[in-house]
Amino acid sequence: MASKVTIQDIADALGVSRNTVSKAINNTGVLAAATRDKVLEKAQEMGYKQFSYMNLSKAGGASSDSGPEGKQEIALFLGNFVGNSHFASTMLDKFQRELAQLGYSLTMYRVIDEEIERLRLPVSFRPERTAGIACIEIFDHGYCRMLCGLNIPLLFIDSPADGFEAPLEADRLYMDNQTEIYRFAKEMVRRGKKRIGFVGEYMHCQSFYERYMSYRSAMYVMGLPCPEEYCLVGNNHGSLKDSRENYISYLTGHFSRMKKLPDVFICANDATALDVMQVLNSLNYSVPGDVYLCGFDDSPESRVVTPSLTTIHIHSQDIGLSAVELLMSRIKEPSLNYRTMYIETNLIFRESTED
Repeated sequence: MASKVTIQDIADALGVSRNTVSKAINNTGVLAAATRDKVLEKAQEMGYKQFSYMNLSKAGGASSDSGPEGKQEIALFLGNFVGNSHFASTMLDKFQRELAQLGYSLTMYRVIDEEIERLRLPVSFRPERTAGIACIEIFDHGYCRMLCGLNIPLLFIDSPADGFEAPLEADRLYMDNQTEIYRFAKEMVRRGKKRIGFVGEYMHCQSFYERYMSYRSAMYVMGLPCPEEYCLVGNNHGSLKDSRENYISYLTGHFSRMKKLPDVFICANDATALDVMQVLNSLNYSVPGDVYLCGFDDSPESRVVTPSLTTIHIHSQDIGLSAVELLMSRIKEPSLNYRTMYIETNLIFRESTED
């Protein structure tokens, strides 16, 4: 079996530094266009994994091929506004830049509630010019299944919680929602913090569902209980929260009724952890004095809040790059079996766990 081509192999073949090759492949730093083109052509020639599906032209590194039947637009369907705090804001920048290098344009469509309820496509969306669709924050099963029936290459970056639903007939891309939660729970137990709870609406999306299941699995493996009073996984009006105010009310009610807080709360994401911190402070509890908190996302707010938040970092640019790889390979070969990919995450300890 041929060995995997590395960045160093490409650098050696061209007689340039590894850093130069890295800049060209990842489109970072300052690099002459001619040098970048030379590196990308060599990467394709040598079969470097990131470019195995690409047909780079001599001019500017863009693909000389368009999508099927000349389609050159990738549609991005957004279920919610993606602000600077969302992991997808960085991911989308990488996604768009990589698509541009392949000769594709990216058009974003905000899918409104009425369209989701009535299973309607955005008014300005044109299937006839669309080579592929990527979805972010589209968490309605019915709408996702409607998209699967369009016969257009489709990628979900996160998805509705599977539960007992049949899998979606599309490729799916997630961050690793399991490994670092296991690691965090194990470290807390090592420190003597054995009463661990979870906060977050676990049916909100597949990532939240996996994080909750990872918490429960970790507790089971370590022989520890998951008391229901320590698992705040709903809301006042069902499984999906309709407003932040409603969710704050839900948390306040539960914390007020608790006879004793757990040692640690693992939260479905940083936004949830910050809500928990606000409510605990309003009830005169201290973080980390009375309870430890861990979030998920490594959002900008997690670094500047007091105390700073222990969290799990998402590699957003890697998700953007992998999204392009999955979508382009699906466009090239529509008959591929559907794939699910996970991108590495990393635990970061901060002040909310006395680190």
